[in-house]
Amino acid sequence: MASVFQLRGVGVDYETPAGSVTAVHDITLDVPAGGMTVLAGPSGSGKSTLLRVLALFEQPARGEIRFGGRDTGTLRHAERRALRRDHLGLVFQNPVDNLLDYLTVGQNLRAAAQSARRECRPEEILDQLGLGGTGDWRISALSGGQQQRLAFGCALARGSSVILADEPTSQLDERSADLVLDTLRFLVGQDFAVLVASHDDRLIDLGARVARLRSGRLAGIEDNPVHRGVF
Repeated sequence: MASVFQLRGVGVDYETPAGSVTAVHDITLDVPAGGMTVLAGPSGSGKSTLLRVLALFEQPARGEIRFGGRDTGTLRHAERRALRRDHLGLVFQNPVDNLLDYLTVGQNLRAAAQSARRECRPEEILDQLGLGGTGDWRISALSGGQQQRLAFGCALARGSSVILADEPTSQLDERSADLVLDTLRFLVGQDFAVLVASHDDRLIDLGARVARLRSGRLAGIEDNPVHRGVF
């Protein structure tokens, strides 16, 4: 399968009062253009940092990242922003950080589409995600799991071809997390490339490819051919 991301020797440093700290060391990894890839590891392993770099919010200190064969390190700021807007959808771990609480459910979807200069049919997306009939609801009326489902729906409304999610179940109870897992299954079944950072074992078990990180280093890669297509 073709790769949507190609990482070669990627390293990420942060400046702290005590000096420079390396958060990610020399990562070389291919992320397939379909199925779900999981960046797995405990807190502090570098998985969220790596996800933000892949989402083009940060640039690595070393190495090369290619998206669709394009070297992202050569892009100007406006080009990176356009690439993120047109192709990448990022879902944060805290549901309320993904949504505009002063808008209704349907208005959030329309706003997401407009940000990518697109149009959408909110009820169609809501039906796909098991949220039919909630278009006029306030965000506060949704459970945490429903809010995360809507966050993924906003990525659909923007027309994102790649969806990145940072610990999307970590703030949820088990029942709400189940809704997110079902949503991820749906997205993979629709041929999206999904990249998730997580330490949730149930989510990790869904990955077609699992890249295990430890102390900012790639500890191993596991492929599960069973999950390359529809679950």
